Amino acid sequence: MCHWLDYPVGMRSTPTPAEIATYRRDGFVVIADFLTPAETCELAAATAEAVARLGASKLAGGDWQEGDGYYDQVFLQRINLWKLSETVKRYMLGPQFGRFAAELAGVERLRCYHDQTLQKQPWANPTAWHLDDPYWPFSTRDAISTWVALDDATYENGCLYFLPGSHRMVDFRGPGIDVNMAALFAMYPELASIEPVAAPMRAGSASFHNGLTAHGAGANMTPRWRRAMTAAYFPDGATYNGQAGILPPAYAATLSPGDVLEHASELPIVHDAASIRETAATRGAAFAQSETPRA
Repeated sequence: MCHWLDYPVGMRSTPTPAEIATYRRDGFVVIADFLTPAETCELAAATAEAVARLGASKLAGGDWQEGDGYYDQVFLQRINLWKLSETVKRYMLGPQFGRFAAELAGVERLRCYHDQTLQKQPWANPTAWHLDDPYWPFSTRDAISTWVALDDATYENGCLYFLPGSHRMVDFRGPGIDVNMAALFAMYPELASIEPVAAPMRAGSASFHNGLTAHGAGANMTPRWRRAMTAAYFPDGATYNGQAGILPPAYAATLSPGDVLEHASELPIVHDAASIRETAATRGAAFAQSETPRA
């Protein structure tokens, strides 16, 4: 259990111009101390509770079970915890994460595809270099993921690594995550000469990366867990590419390639810039009216 008597104001909801520039140039940005210690503790506790409820099932509401292959020893993976926990939902689908991600990506309206916890067990296998977008039911260069450290992510326990600028050098193909750490480079040889950037993070820090940015993680060389909570977001208006991913089968059965992905409850809106502007204008007008001198 975590205890803090004093902690800063809550998470940020808007990136700085420098952070936006870094994200768009490199395809990723790391935000130190994105959550306060108390927020990190709350999210970690809610994540642990939801994972316990899922048991060996990897997907809330789905039929994907934990196995014992190489991939299952890369990390413990549990998806759509927001469907089980109002606390996880408040964070990962909330307006702060949504607005921060949308402004980095330059997207007016953003939806959540899924959240997931990725937890490297003690002595876990490394995570091979990969792109996220090839796993998803949409193909867009504006998708963005967040990765929140629930424990300190270090060189020793499997922190993330990114290939800066790789999001501009690839298409929507990608190999799976398996024992071949470098399979991505057979598909995209031009990436093999990019110097990787390590991203160790204190608990509560977060990274944001483009769905086409190449990234991976080292093995966990410690007897302790390295836990993270993540979410994948995509621009409203993106269309179905024919790959169902973790979409509910009943919904996927209604889709044809080219259909707009707009299921309100399965793919909820997490940011709507037009709505924010309209609300701000309404409040401004109401304030101005209240300040008008009266005869």
